[in-house]
Amino acid sequence: MVPRLLEKYKTEIVPKLTEKFDIKNVMAMPRLEKIVINMGVGEAIHDIKILESAMADLAAITGQKPLIRRSRIAISNFKLRAGLPIGCKVTLRAAKMYEFLDRLVNVCLPRIRDFNGVSRKSFDRFGNYSMGISEQAIFPEIDSGRITRVQGMDITFVFNNKPQEQTMELLSLLGMPFRKA
Repeated sequence: MVPRLLEKYKTEIVPKLTEKFDIKNVMAMPRLEKIVINMGVGEAIHDIKILESAMADLAAITGQKPLIRRSRIAISNFKLRAGLPIGCKVTLRAAKMYEFLDRLVNVCLPRIRDFNGVSRKSFDRFGNYSMGISEQAIFPEIDSGRITRVQGMDITFVFNNKPQEQTMELLSLLGMPFRKA
């Protein structure tokens, strides 16, 4: 079963990008390589149960088991030692990536209170886009009644090293609701 957004990319978006940017070679087309979802859980230093609940939420949201991220250096002011678990991350590729993007754009982002669109200024020099979500309750997989602690996350859309204009156009054609300029 091919994801709906992947089918849309192949049939509708590629011809539009070809026409707009005058791209002759299909391999030179901007492509979404992966989506990386990261949850930093600083309170996990004192209570490991917080990290375990964050990992369970991230696994429910993405459908994939998260990796535990550990601190690389010790910072005495934060009572942090090297090697302590302080977060979790998931890297989505292929079909799961397109399914997650479809749910994010069509279901989750409209559930944010007073949502006016995502920022246009969050692109890096390689054309990748990063955004932050302040709470995990916008995802329908999370039961809002059992949330003990609100946890945010960072989502990074990694492209195949194309200019910002091309990747921004690709994201908007995939349905990402950007704010008006």
